Amino acid sequence: MNRLALFFLSLSLMFCTCVQADMEYRLQPRQIAQDTYLLEGSTENFSKTNGGNIVNTGFIVTDSGVVVIDTGPSRRYGEAMRKAIASVTDKPVIQVLLTHHHPDHVLGNQAFADVPIGALAGTKELMRHHGDVLAENMYRLVGDWMRGTETLLPTQTLTPGILEFGGHRLQLLALAGHTGADLAILDLDTGVMFAGDIVFYQRALTTPNSPGLQVWLGDLDTLQALPWKVLVPGHGPLATDARPLEQMRDYLGWLDGLLRNGAAQGADMAELINSPIPERFAAISLTRYELIRSVSHLYPTYERAQMVRVDAR
Repeated sequence: MNRLALFFLSLSLMFCTCVQADMEYRLQPRQIAQDTYLLEGSTENFSKTNGGNIVNTGFIVTDSGVVVIDTGPSRRYGEAMRKAIASVTDKPVIQVLLTHHHPDHVLGNQAFADVPIGALAGTKELMRHHGDVLAENMYRLVGDWMRGTETLLPTQTLTPGILEFGGHRLQLLALAGHTGADLAILDLDTGVMFAGDIVFYQRALTTPNSPGLQVWLGDLDTLQALPWKVLVPGHGPLATDARPLEQMRDYLGWLDGLLRNGAAQGADMAELINSPIPERFAAISLTRYELIRSVSHLYPTYERAQMVRVDAR
């Protein structure tokens, strides 16, 4: 091989090494309660800069081993998560619990293929039907961060109730407001509640699979009644008070009223998309972006509810 060819080969290898180095999640586990750690994502949208790290995942170090809550947006993230866990404990991972089927929460599953991956039956079915499409969409959104990522389905079906792992009693709750199959997890021994995407905080909620905003509001009532001490949203900062639930309830009520009143007045989507954002929501990340999406997802249902069948008169 001549010197020019060697030069370009070395240049190519240096470029590839730099690109790979830039694509590191650099996850930093933060202890939020006894034995309990949070890996907090940003409140941004998906991008080739953040690799889809916009999600909160976590893990609990029990006497029997480590329980993982969600696996993140890519195989690379899942692998980084395992390294982050190993930086805290040498105990093995023994269980993964998935809160719902959205890709930013489950596409790290391949890194945990050696342990049981549990999810609600509805989550399992949604992943079976939509997982590959959602993974392809993530490839378009974040690019090479997704290399080697494929959908790995849950291996275990969860039901509501209490699971015990090495001195930690985890109460599993089957909710529905975000996707129709949403798992919330309350550690009865530390008071930490992983609410999944039933709760967004300081980041506008997403609605592509919601069965209805009233269902979602009911889920918030269920969570608020539980004896939690630390609330971990699916997206946004954790809290030790009810402010995330209050913000969610306020936002959902406003969005429901906007869509309901719009349908009653015969407004079209363009009018609702351009509706003023209340000042109290102005500082929430991606509010306008998610309003546009929510109108497209939900408004047809509100419009149909206003229609009267001619043959029913």
